[in-house]
Amino acid sequence: MYLNEVTKLREVTIRPIVEEELIKYWELSAKEESPEWKKWDAPYFPYEPKTFEQFLEKKHHYINQDDVWGIYVENLLVGSLCYYWEHEESLWLEIGIVIYDPNYWNGGVGTEAMRLWITHLFNELPLVRVGYTTWSGNERMIKVGEKLGMTMEARLRKCRFYNGVYYDSIRMGLLREEWERRI
Repeated sequence: MYLNEVTKLREVTIRPIVEEELIKYWELSAKEESPEWKKWDAPYFPYEPKTFEQFLEKKHHYINQDDVWGIYVENLLVGSLCYYWEHEESLWLEIGIVIYDPNYWNGGVGTEAMRLWITHLFNELPLVRVGYTTWSGNERMIKVGEKLGMTMEARLRKCRFYNGVYYDSIRMGLLREEWERRI
């Protein structure tokens, strides 16, 4: 059985990260010198690994937060979701996702986690829309948005420079009424 088939059979859940998971979260997100996931998650922004002690200095940003949740496959932490306010007064927020372990790429885990996250955010916050920004080099992330019914709202041409190549910045968005028609 291929990984994609195996992953689709597994349960994907999302929830706040708890303190007991900090070592695993650090190992996935900040320990490695050059992690594979960073090649897809805004690689044009600098990344520096952290010691566990350095990571713990900001643990209050990760544990039991409303704006950072973990992605779990069969109760195993494999990624994280976040949101941040682009402009809180107008209820404009952006979301993000990282599946750290490449063994969980291309199997629907990210799409399901984003579906759960978007549903949660629309249920908990008085939002009109949800959106995210990616880059044209991350075709998988664009496909996730398309699968979820998002619209490409903006394509800023050649504004992301990575490995000697210019890429476009892509903004995807979804209105509450569009989401409610889908569910």
